[in-house]
Formats: sequence, structure tokens, C-alpha cells
Amino acid sequence: MRFARDESGTMTMFAVMMLMMMLLVGGIGVDLMRNEMERTRVQATIDRAVLAAADLDQTLDPTAVVNDYFAKAGMANYLTSVTVDEGLNYRTVTAKARTTTRTQFMRLMGVDELAVPARGTAEERISNVEISMVLDISGSMGRNSKMANLQDAAKTFVDTVIREETEDLISLSLIPYTAQVNAGFPIFDELNVDHVHDFSYCIDFEQEDFDSTTLDFGKTYEQMQHFESGWDYSRPIGNPGCPQQDFEEILAYSQDANNLKARIDQYRARANTSIHLGMKWGVALLDPSFKPITQALSLENRIDSAFATRPAAYDDAETLKTLILMTDGENVPTVRIQDWYYAQPSHYVHWSRYPLYWYLNNYVGGSWNNWRYTKYTSGQADDMLENICDAAKDQGIVVWSVGFEVTNHSAGVMENCASSPSHFFRVEGVEISEAFEAIANQINQLRLTQ
Repeated sequence: MRFARDESGTMTMFAVMMLMMMLLVGGIGVDLMRNEMERTRVQATIDRAVLAAADLDQTLDPTAVVNDYFAKAGMANYLTSVTVDEGLNYRTVTAKARTTTRTQFMRLMGVDELAVPARGTAEERISNVEISMVLDISGSMGRNSKMANLQDAAKTFVDTVIREETEDLISLSLIPYTAQVNAGFPIFDELNVDHVHDFSYCIDFEQEDFDSTTLDFGKTYEQMQHFESGWDYSRPIGNPGCPQQDFEEILAYSQDANNLKARIDQYRARANTSIHLGMKWGVALLDPSFKPITQALSLENRIDSAFATRPAAYDDAETLKTLILMTDGENVPTVRIQDWYYAQPSHYVHWSRYPLYWYLNNYVGGSWNNWRYTKYTSGQADDMLENICDAAKDQGIVVWSVGFEVTNHSAGVMENCASSPSHFFRVEGVEISEAFEAIANQINQLRLTQ
């Protein structure tokens, strides 16, 4: 009976039980701490990996970048998925990883391991976009409904790119070209040009001008002669190499979709093809050297005031510059009237009335070389196009090109101009709309992030 009533060991048993519980709780803490340390290590790796992969300057495949980070950290088998969403102006990379840690104490409670999940997302976006759309409106565009197909495609492009959510972010310049590009008097007047007539406002660039993306404000440019090199009589001339109608001039830095589409609807096929001249102007409108002209146009309310400070610098991380170059033909030899018969106002008036070859055929005998000359051949024009395309790409301008029912030669020239083979589209008929839509959909994914 005395033994049954003896309680001298009760506190010892209680103390042992409490000690075991404290050890178990402490052990749980150790297991959780080890699990958190591993999770932190995995999360740090995933954060570094997605940040590197999402960088728009990163030239390697984003998925490969993430995999490489995990492999070098000794965690290659932890990575479960990598998702990349990217467009012309953005890249989003999401990665998920998972592993487990073995428990030392919690297994006594039936928990053998703890999960270590990790997830990371990184995104880089460019808010502002400057676009030059360089469109061929040469004479061959008047066949096979090509002009109508181009107009449909270009207008769809405008509606896809110019949207409510891109207000004051995306500017679009239209540069129609034939044998020349009519800059329009407001732009023409801001440059140093030997201004000799007012029939049209084209600038006659020289070969060295195609080695650079800039316009040279320290140089005096020659004004393009206003004449038509045709064989059919018309008085006045109706198809000059330098287009003379207002709707054929450059339309710079617009976000007015209705105005852009109305301008496109007015295009008519005329004259011949000088792709390099269209490209030169398209690039010039993206080059920071154009900014004084933009500011002057803004003061005259000729462009949207939101774009008065464009073009942005090439190293502006918030701005994407891109150009779409379209043609249905090839560069042709460039003909000019000899300087001696384009030297005074009476000459300018004369050639605004009579097509060159019609006049020579009807009124001039002997050699015509005394009257006209080849300024540069089609091969030289191709070389100048290559030079200006290379200059644009060297400055980071994204160049898309569209060959519309073109020859193999033209297809090769246009593909060479594009930023990469995937930036070149060779299309027939209504496929041109698909090409323009594919380009526009890249830009349409722009979302403003503050």
C-alpha cells in the first residue's frame, strides 16, 4: 500500500515528457528552417534566371537561359516549366521549380519530406513605338488589283496598331514612293535645298547619302527635276517621277487612324520604282536628326503635339523604332535631264508640259544623250538600298519587308533588307493583308506599364 501511494518519481516522468516535446518542437523548427533555406536558394536562382531571360537585349533563347542558370546552380532537375510570351516590344518569362527536403525530426510524426515550390515572372516592355510604313505606289501597282489589295492591307494595319490604349504611344508615318518621294513643302522647307521650282518637293539624294540614317542639315541638297519620262503625249504631264498631289506627300507622326486611312485610299499607281529612296525617307523619319523638323511641324500644328519630341534617341530604352518596307517590283535605272536643259524657269515649265521621251522622239534628232543621262543604274540602286538597310539595322531599327508578287531577284533584295529572314514576307494577291496583319499583331501587343 505504501508503494502504491509513493509519488516520488512523478515529476521526473513529466520532465522527461516535456523534454521530449521540446526536442520535437525544436526539431520541427530545424526541419522548417532547412526547408526555408532551400526554398530561398531555389527562389533566388529562379529570380535571376527569369530576369536575365526577359531582357530584350538578350540574344539567346529565353528558355535556354533559364535552363542554363539552373544547371550551373546544380538544380537542373528542379525546374518544372518555362513559359515565354513575347512580341515585338515585350518579353515575359515565367518559370516554375519544385523539389523536396528530407526531414530529420518530423518523420517521427509521419512526415518524411517537405515540398519546396518556387515560381518567378519577369517582364520587359517598351512603351513607345515609332513606325515608318514605306509603300510602293509605282505604275505596276495598277495591275491585278494590287493597289486595292495594298490599301486594304495598309488600312487593316492602321486599325490594328492605332488603338485607344496606344494613345500618345504609337506614331505612324506614311511614306509613299514611286520614282521619287515627295516630302511635301513643310518638310522640304526645313532642309537646305536648292529650291528651283514649286511643281513638287522631292530631294535628289546622292549615293553617299545612303550610307547613313541621318539627314544632313549642313548639306545643300538638290531638288529633284519635275518631269515625266513617258512616251505618251500629255500636257501638262500627268505621271511625273516626283508625285505632285498633296495626298502623295509624306504624312509624318500621326495617330489619327481616320486621316491615315483616308490618305491610303487616295493612292494611285504612277511612274516607276525606286525602293532605296522610299527606304531612305522611312529611315530618316526614325532618326534623331529629324527632330528639328518634327518640332517645326508641331509648331505649325502639322503633327500631333504628343509627338513633338520624336524621333527618340536610338538608346532610349522606352522606344522601339520599326519600319515596314513594301514593294511589288525592282529598282530601275534612274534618268535625269541634262543640267543644261534644266537650268532656268522656262525649262522647268517646259518639262512640266511635255513628257521627256515623247518630246525627244518628236522634236529631237541625233543622240539623246545630250538631253538626258542615267544618274545611277538599277544595280547601283540595289547597292544603295542595301547600304541604307544595313545602316538602319545597325542603329537597332527593326526592319520588316514585304515582297508583293515580286521576282526572285526582288525577293532576294527585300529579304536581305529585313532584320532577319523571319521579318520578310513574300506574298501574292490578298495574302498581303495577312503579312501586314502579322506585323501589326506584334505591335498591337503593346501595353502601357507605368
